[in-house]
Amino acid sequence: MEKLRINIINRSAFALPAYETLHAAGMDLRANISETIALEPGQRMLIPTGLFVAIPVGYEAQVRPRSGLAFKHGITVLNSPGTIDSDYRGEIKVLLIHHGDVPFPVQPGERIAQMVVARHESVVWEPVVELESTERGEGGYGSTGV
Repeated sequence: MEKLRINIINRSAFALPAYETLHAAGMDLRANISETIALEPGQRMLIPTGLFVAIPVGYEAQVRPRSGLAFKHGITVLNSPGTIDSDYRGEIKVLLIHHGDVPFPVQPGERIAQMVVARHESVVWEPVVELESTERGEGGYGSTGV
């Protein structure tokens, strides 16, 4: 299978994002900081990665939490998933929030989030008077049972 090639500038002191296992969907993003930062309980912080990318048109990069940080320490990505659009050329930064009970030290080069590159569609809205009916209909939150 041919892999998507994406231009990237790495202004960090750390390696490019890479897949940690053969069939992983996400690549880890690292904190591009020079010294440890204490993330206090309830605090949110924008952490730089030192990475700049040119995502191809028709794709997006999604920034998502790392499950281990979320489970073990209550660290997650606040606007999850965060979207990096194909026309954005600024530095990728990760908005972390700490839901744990004790300060969490973010270390230089620490894997703080993961990034998934995915296709997306662009749509054109077609205004109509009615929508086709479905079995579910207007059933919303909790309507499909337990």
